[in-house]
Amino acid sequence: MLSIGTTVLTVEDIGRAGDFWRAALGYRNRGEPSEDWLILDPPDKEHWHERGASLALSVTGYPQRYPPRIHLDLYADDQQAEIRRLLSLGAREVDWDGYPVGADWVVLEDTEGNRFCVVDVGDERRAELGDA
Repeated sequence: MLSIGTTVLTVEDIGRAGDFWRAALGYRNRGEPSEDWLILDPPDKEHWHERGASLALSVTGYPQRYPPRIHLDLYADDQQAEIRRLLSLGAREVDWDGYPVGADWVVLEDTEGNRFCVVDVGDERRAELGDA
Protein backbone atom coordinates (compact mmCIF):
# COMPACT_ATOMS: atom_id res chain seq x y z
CA MET A 1 0.00 0.00 0.00
CA LEU A 2 1.35 3.41 -0.95
CA SER A 3 0.77 6.74 0.74
CA ILE A 4 1.97 10.21 -0.14
CA GLY A 5 4.80 11.09 2.18
CA THR A 6 6.06 14.39 0.81
CA THR A 7 5.07 16.92 -1.81
CA VAL A 8 8.05 18.77 -3.29
CA LEU A 9 7.83 22.40 -4.39
CA THR A 10 10.49 24.04 -6.54
CA VAL A 11 11.72 27.32 -5.06
CA GLU A 12 14.39 29.94 -5.73
CA ASP A 13 14.95 31.16 -2.16
CA ILE A 14 14.79 28.32 0.34
CA GLY A 15 14.88 30.60 3.39
CA ARG A 16 12.05 32.81 2.18
CA ALA A 17 9.95 29.80 1.10
CA GLY A 18 10.61 27.98 4.38
CA ASP A 19 9.55 31.03 6.39
CA PHE A 20 6.33 31.30 4.37
CA TRP A 21 5.29 27.63 4.58
CA ARG A 22 6.20 27.24 8.29
CA ALA A 23 4.01 30.25 9.10
CA ALA A 24 1.24 29.22 6.69
CA LEU A 25 0.91 25.61 7.86
CA GLY A 26 2.41 25.64 11.35
CA TYR A 27 4.96 23.05 10.16
CA ARG A 28 8.50 22.68 11.48
CA ASN A 29 11.84 21.81 9.90
CA ARG A 30 12.56 18.09 9.90
CA GLY A 31 16.26 18.88 10.18
CA GLU A 32 18.73 21.55 9.23
CA PRO A 33 18.14 22.87 5.74
CA SER A 34 20.87 22.65 3.14
CA GLU A 35 21.43 25.26 0.45
CA ASP A 36 19.00 23.46 -1.85
CA TRP A 37 16.74 21.21 0.24
CA LEU A 38 14.39 21.51 3.21
CA ILE A 39 11.67 19.18 4.48
CA LEU A 40 8.84 20.55 6.62
CA ASP A 41 6.71 18.26 8.78
CA PRO A 42 3.44 18.69 10.66
CA PRO A 43 4.18 19.58 14.30
CA ASP A 44 2.91 16.21 15.60
CA LYS A 45 4.87 14.06 13.12
CA GLU A 46 7.76 12.58 15.07
CA HIS A 47 9.32 10.22 12.51
CA TRP A 48 9.70 10.67 8.76
CA HIS A 49 7.89 7.41 7.98
CA GLU A 50 4.73 8.28 9.93
CA ARG A 51 1.63 9.22 7.99
CA GLY A 52 0.98 12.91 7.56
CA ALA A 53 1.76 15.08 4.57
CA SER A 54 5.20 16.65 4.61
CA LEU A 55 6.30 19.46 2.32
CA ALA A 56 9.78 19.61 0.81
CA LEU A 57 11.34 22.69 -0.77
CA SER A 58 13.91 22.16 -3.48
CA VAL A 59 16.12 24.68 -5.29
CA THR A 60 16.48 23.19 -8.76
CA GLY A 61 17.02 26.14 -11.06
CA TYR A 62 14.10 25.06 -13.25
CA PRO A 63 11.77 27.90 -14.22
CA GLN A 64 8.18 27.84 -12.99
CA ARG A 65 5.63 26.64 -15.56
CA TYR A 66 2.21 28.17 -15.96
CA PRO A 67 -0.20 26.77 -15.54
CA PRO A 68 1.53 24.48 -13.05
CA ARG A 69 0.85 20.78 -13.35
CA ILE A 70 0.40 20.27 -9.61
CA HIS A 71 -0.75 22.46 -6.75
CA LEU A 72 -1.84 22.20 -3.12
CA ASP A 73 -5.43 22.54 -1.91
CA LEU A 74 -5.48 24.00 1.59
CA TYR A 75 -8.80 23.56 3.45
CA ALA A 76 -10.00 26.52 5.53
CA ASP A 77 -12.82 26.82 8.04
CA ASP A 78 -12.67 30.61 7.63
CA GLN A 79 -11.53 31.11 4.05
CA GLN A 80 -11.42 34.91 4.05
CA ALA A 81 -9.46 35.08 7.32
CA GLU A 82 -6.95 32.54 6.01
CA ILE A 83 -6.57 34.41 2.72
CA ARG A 84 -5.86 37.66 4.60
CA ARG A 85 -3.35 35.84 6.84
CA LEU A 86 -1.57 34.20 3.90
CA LEU A 87 -1.39 37.50 2.00
CA SER A 88 0.16 39.11 5.08
CA LEU A 89 2.82 36.35 5.05
CA GLY A 90 3.80 37.16 1.47
CA ALA A 91 1.36 35.14 -0.66
CA ARG A 92 0.05 36.86 -3.77
CA GLU A 93 -3.34 36.77 -5.43
CA VAL A 94 -3.40 35.14 -8.86
CA ASP A 95 -5.28 37.03 -11.54
CA TRP A 96 -7.19 34.07 -12.94
CA ASP A 97 -10.42 34.17 -14.91
CA GLY A 98 -11.12 30.44 -14.81
CA TYR A 99 -13.35 30.37 -11.73
CA PRO A 100 -16.71 28.68 -12.32
CA VAL A 101 -19.83 30.22 -10.84
CA GLY A 102 -20.00 29.40 -7.13
CA ALA A 103 -16.36 28.31 -6.84
CA ASP A 104 -15.43 27.47 -3.27
CA TRP A 105 -11.69 28.12 -3.77
CA VAL A 106 -9.37 31.05 -4.36
CA VAL A 107 -6.03 30.69 -6.15
CA LEU A 108 -2.95 32.23 -4.50
CA GLU A 109 0.77 31.75 -5.00
CA ASP A 110 3.54 31.53 -2.44
CA THR A 111 6.65 33.71 -2.31
CA GLU A 112 8.21 31.55 -5.03
CA GLY A 113 5.30 31.55 -7.47
CA ASN A 114 3.99 28.09 -6.53
CA ARG A 115 0.21 28.19 -6.81
CA PHE A 116 -2.19 26.81 -4.24
CA CYS A 117 -5.91 26.99 -3.57
CA VAL A 118 -7.59 28.04 -0.35
CA VAL A 119 -10.79 25.98 -0.26
CA ASP A 120 -13.77 27.04 1.83
CA VAL A 121 -14.71 24.02 3.90
CA GLY A 122 -18.22 25.05 4.95
CA ASP A 123 -20.55 22.96 7.10
CA GLU A 124 -21.84 20.94 4.14
CA ARG A 125 -18.31 20.27 2.87
CA ARG A 126 -17.11 19.23 6.36
CA ALA A 127 -19.96 16.69 6.44
CA GLU A 128 -18.83 15.32 3.06
CA LEU A 129 -15.28 15.00 4.36
CA GLY A 130 -16.49 13.27 7.53
CA ASP A 131 -15.35 16.03 9.86
CA ALA A 132 -18.77 17.31 10.98
